[in-house]
Amino acid sequence: MRFRIAAHTRYTIFYHLVFLPKYQRKVLTVPEIDQELKETIKTMAPFHDWVIEELETDKDHLHLFLSAPPRYSPSEIVKLVKTWTEKRLFERYPKRVKQYLWGGKFWCRGFYVSTVSDRTTRDEIKRYVRDQRKQEAQMKLFDR
Repeated sequence: MRFRIAAHTRYTIFYHLVFLPKYQRKVLTVPEIDQELKETIKTMAPFHDWVIEELETDKDHLHLFLSAPPRYSPSEIVKLVKTWTEKRLFERYPKRVKQYLWGGKFWCRGFYVSTVSDRTTRDEIKRYVRDQRKQEAQMKLFDR
């Protein structure tokens, strides 16, 4: 994708976002929570004209690599994702989530963001996000 087009705008904007559950709890290791989280993000993306390039979780964090129109700042994207997912997860799996978290909050306050624009870096980030779970599996080979 060379660039995207919006009203009176052409742009190439990619963000690599990482954020963590509150207290870095391992709540993302619960398969149904992990799946619901990903489905919620994939469902909300078209409403905001976001294109998700890669999306993966690890035990205690979420990687999201996406393209978004310039009207969305990285902090606004994070706020929207955290709000939608937190609401959905507490509605769908209240008991499972509360085994790990309490106080009605799912996410930590902070986040990591980097911008990516050139093709090589973009492919590297996509591969890194996609391979989050593979690295963990590789490490288990040496735990004997």
